Parts: sequence; C-alpha cells; structure tokens
Amino acid sequence: MNELPAARFLDRNTPPHISTLIILACVSALSMTMFLPSLPEITEHFETDYRLMQLSVSSYLFVTAVLQVVLGPIADRYGRRPVMLWSLAMFVLASVGCVLAPTAEVFLAFRMAQAVIATGMVLSRAIVRDMVPTNRAASMIAYVTMGMAIAPMLAPALGGVLDEAFGWQSNFIFQIAIGMSIFGFCFLDLGETTRSRHSSMANQFKDYPELFRSRRFWGYCAASASASGAFFAFLGGAPYVGTTIYGLSATALGIFIGLPSFGYMLGNFVSGRWSTRVGINRMIVVGSLVGVAGLGLPIALVWLGADHPFTVFGLMILLGFGNGMVMPNAMAGMLSVRPHLAGTASGIGGAMMIGGGAGLSALAGALLNEGSGPYPLLLLMLASISLGLVAAAYIVWVAKKVGPL
Repeated sequence: MNELPAARFLDRNTPPHISTLIILACVSALSMTMFLPSLPEITEHFETDYRLMQLSVSSYLFVTAVLQVVLGPIADRYGRRPVMLWSLAMFVLASVGCVLAPTAEVFLAFRMAQAVIATGMVLSRAIVRDMVPTNRAASMIAYVTMGMAIAPMLAPALGGVLDEAFGWQSNFIFQIAIGMSIFGFCFLDLGETTRSRHSSMANQFKDYPELFRSRRFWGYCAASASASGAFFAFLGGAPYVGTTIYGLSATALGIFIGLPSFGYMLGNFVSGRWSTRVGINRMIVVGSLVGVAGLGLPIALVWLGADHPFTVFGLMILLGFGNGMVMPNAMAGMLSVRPHLAGTASGIGGAMMIGGGAGLSALAGALLNEGSGPYPLLLLMLASISLGLVAAAYIVWVAKKVGPL
C-alpha cells in the first residue's frame, strides 16, 4: 500500500477525515430508509397498489446492486473523488424528480435513479482500505458504519414526522437539501486516496480472475450478503406488517423500523473495540450466532401467543447487533484479499449484499397478507441469517487451510 499523507480536515489535498466517510455512508443509508413510513401515503397519492409501490424499495436495491459492480472498477480507474462528486450531483437531481413525479411510474424511475448515492457506501469502505491495513480497516470500517447506523435509526422516525406534518414530498425535499450540503462538504474535504490506477478499464478487467479465484473472498461476500439480506427483507416487509397487521401510525412505524439500526450501532462499537484483538473471522462467527438468536426468539414468542409489535420489532435490536459485528469484519476481509482491487471488491461485495437484499425485500412484500401475521417475514429473515452462519463456518475452514490474511 502506498503511503498517504496525514488527513487534514477540509483539505482536499489529503485523505478525507473520518467524519467525511461517516457522512457519505450516512446519506446512502438515509435515502434507503427515510421514506418508508410514507409508503402507504405514496400508494394512496398515486392511487395504486402497495405491491407496486413496494418496488420503490426492491427496485432501488436492485439498481444499487448493479451500480456497485460498475462504481468500484470506475473508482479504481478514475479515482474516488470525481466519482463521488458526480454521484452526489446526480442524487440531488433524482430527488427533485421524486418530488415532481406526476405518476407512480415516473416516481419509481426517479426513485431508482436515487440509488446512485450508493457510491457513498462503496467508496467509504474502499477509501478506508486505501488508508490503513486489514485489522485496522475492520476497526475503522466499524466506526464508519456505526455512524452510518445512526441514519437508518433516525431517518424513518424523521420521515414519519415529516410525513404527518407536511406530506410525503417533504421526505425528498429534505434529501435534496442534504445532498447539496454534502456535495459542498465533500468538495472541500474529500482528497484522492487511490494512487495505483490501471491504464485502462480493459487492463483492470484482466485482473478480475485473480479476485474471483479466492475462496476466501466469496466466503466474506456470502457472510455479509446473508446478514444484510435479513435486514433488507425487514425493510421490505416492515411497512406492511406495521401498518396493516398492527395498525401503527407513520411516526410509530418509523421508530420501530429504526430499532435494528440501534442494535447495529452497538455491534459496530463492539467491532471497533475488539476486531483488532479478536480477529475478523471470530467476530463474524459470533455476530452470525447473535443474529440467528435474534430471529429465533421473536418467532418463538409469537408462536407462544405474544403477538405484539414490541415482540416483532423490538427484538430486531438483536439482529442489528449481530449484523453490526458481521458486516464491518466481512467487508474488511473482502477488501483485503486483493488490496489493489479494493474498489472492485467493495463493489462486487456490495452488489451481492444489495442484490440479494432486493430479492428478499420483494419476496417479503409478496408473501405478506392480512391473514399471514408476521410469520412469513420472520421466517424469511431467519433463513437468510442462518445461511450467513454457514458462510462464517466456511471462512474459518478456509483460513485453517490457507492461513490468515
């Protein structure tokens, strides 16, 4: 890894301050979850079906997955700074389109265009790996994603309040203001961190087999994808479960949707403190076990008769806590398999996470109905996180065969 100068705040000739990376990750998460309490009102506004408007979640995630495959290599080739600034500008324009959309179809098109802000998630991780080695990267990514967890924890509650006070469009007006503000902030502080660039995209693609042959890389990708898949299934099904099955208001639903992010933040804190000492593989295993327990407990309680929104939503804190241990460590692992392809690895790993999440989100929306209760959602989430535990065991097995990173 090439030596980079020390970060100086608001100096774009040095690497970015960690606060900048946290903000970039936050805006990506905010856009994903802020409008969720408004889904019923948006559905009513466009006089359409909930399952169509639920595509504003699953299609957003699908486009995010596709973009991450492209954004990583582009950022490896052309640099982190220009790709991030262009993405922020496009996000602002897409948010304007959501506010002014005359039909549900136009709204969904601009909502998918908003997915370009996923650049913040991809590049914040790649920039960390540009700056520090593997175990320190796990710790630093944990702190970045701990800050990122604040956005999906607070954004749905804020979105619910704005919805009730000013209508659903206010969610996207807020995102326009945030996007413009962060563009200015990044312009001043986001220094370039990639020093080793390929002469062409074609030459870069020639290096892909080196990454794809790594069993360890696919293990880390599978662990992170399974953990995040459970969360995205929650995002796809929670609005329906909260409003239709439990009759929650937009504000109450926003608060409940934010609870897993509170647990995620706590898990990130644990990762930040312990990943360097314990090792990333052990942290992934423990986090996966906590996630499985976090889904098994509400399923058992609902089956025993404790069918209440606090049972279903409140215990999602445990799932978030487990994911907060799995995600930063799995991300650090996948970025460290081939450090010179960190942007590409971040993009591919992110695409697996978000792509799988898009499918599970859509499936959650399709499985739920008024008579189903929360069971389809909870069982789908349990299946996803259980696959993550299998992936964690595979990572440990590969490490015993080929040695540590």
